[in-house]
Amino acid sequence: MKSFAELSIDADILKAISDLGFEEPSPIQEACIPIIIEGKDVIGQAQTGTGKTAAFGIPVVQAVNPEKLAVQAIILTPTRELAIQVSAELRKIAKYKPLRILPIYGGQSIRHQIRVLQQGVHIVIGTPGRILDHLRRNTLQLDQVTHLVLDEADEMLDMGFIDEIEQIIQATPKERQTLLFSATMPNEIRRLAKRYLNDPVPISINRGDVHVPYIEQVYYRVLESHKLEVLCRLIDSEDVEQGIVFCRTKKGVDQLTEALQERGYLVDGIHGDLSQMQRDKVMKSFRDGEIELLIATDVAARGIDVSNVSHVINYDIPQDPESYVHRIGRTGRAGRSGVAMTLVTPREMKLLLTIQEQTKMTITPRELPSLEEVTRKKQAEWREQLIAVLNEGVALEQYDVMLEELQEHYPLKDIARAALHLHYSAHLANLQWNEYDFGDTGAAPGMVRLFMNVGRRLGVKPRMLVDLIVNTIGVSPQTIGRIDLFDEFSFVEVKEQAAPFVIEGLKSIHFMGKRLNVEPAKPRNKTNHMEWSSV
Repeated sequence: MKSFAELSIDADILKAISDLGFEEPSPIQEACIPIIIEGKDVIGQAQTGTGKTAAFGIPVVQAVNPEKLAVQAIILTPTRELAIQVSAELRKIAKYKPLRILPIYGGQSIRHQIRVLQQGVHIVIGTPGRILDHLRRNTLQLDQVTHLVLDEADEMLDMGFIDEIEQIIQATPKERQTLLFSATMPNEIRRLAKRYLNDPVPISINRGDVHVPYIEQVYYRVLESHKLEVLCRLIDSEDVEQGIVFCRTKKGVDQLTEALQERGYLVDGIHGDLSQMQRDKVMKSFRDGEIELLIATDVAARGIDVSNVSHVINYDIPQDPESYVHRIGRTGRAGRSGVAMTLVTPREMKLLLTIQEQTKMTITPRELPSLEEVTRKKQAEWREQLIAVLNEGVALEQYDVMLEELQEHYPLKDIARAALHLHYSAHLANLQWNEYDFGDTGAAPGMVRLFMNVGRRLGVKPRMLVDLIVNTIGVSPQTIGRIDLFDEFSFVEVKEQAAPFVIEGLKSIHFMGKRLNVEPAKPRNKTNHMEWSSV
């Protein structure tokens, strides 16, 4: 595995990459960046979450001349959300390079976009419809474009953008570099590439079969905002002898290490910014059992060979199957059993499915332990700790005066309860999170009724909505209850515990060519289904 510094990247961009906390390129980045810098066209096959934005973003930012105030690169994306996301990432990559980067998409004031374009822009990221709108208005000039990127080309194809894409391509110079990225390669994409790309280099991160050792592999569906509390609950519910928790970036390692230390866990972090002396000190503490959890990046964990690691926890899902295999290989050594646990947000389910497919292993979904289950386990541990103090003859006389004073007003049992509460309540509070309060959505008991802004007029059928939820969120079909279809919208009942994941996972995705809106339903008149609405 090469470092970023070995990929012919300029110093100012390397500095920006270091600021982002990334230590080494992902497989798609290592493969693409040198070839793109050489000026060759590329067809890249990569899923979301593999680092493909930086794979084309780094060489594109490097190639653009900041002194030439004209649109030199155009990046097409299927949705406004992706356009904003790509724009934000390119701005971070160009932190030390004075480039003007503009996302343009429908739903935003076109007058504002025109004003910015008139002032001069180096890189434009946008949806095909809005970019074509600017071309027709003559407010966007592409005659000096040197780099054209088609991001998530199969998604744009599914949304019916093929005609718009071809019109935009034809508005750019023929002597340009074209980069096409797509998760899948249907025939239409291949025809598009054959027509508009010049001797492209095919690059795919699907490197055949990837085999993993026999380790119990499970995943937990979590909301991004709950990840820290979920991790604490898992640590407290599992018999972790020693564990490694993986984060994607150095900054993530530092933040998680600090958060867990504040909560009283025996943890320390390790990443590429530490000196060799610091690394050795952390690893000695880990091997000696002075810390229970090692928080690490992929690079820092290389070469770690500690035989009694019982758990590997992917706090951030790895970017590719190879990284997943490397991570979980830290446990289950020397004939011992091991557990690999992965936290997956709704939007990361597709990446998890890709990892399963390429490793040919099943990663089993598991329900999070309840607060009551964790509390019972912790109480048993605290009981043993109290017994140990009582049996070891620890000097406790210093508390006698305070105890006698309290006994004048309160029973001894109540005093003991209050003392336990003071000592342990803060820890239990760290295991909780704010649950969704959906109120009355008019659903059956234990269910939540969700509003979706797609209906029969678009050709939607109940089975299609079931498949959408099951395939996107990774829940069982039994999670889904009653479905009511109307011309312009639909109502779907899902089990209450799954509802937050369905809402977050389907938020703003495109379905049947329309941007999906999913919200808890609010009843206006429970006797008439036509009177239901979204909140």
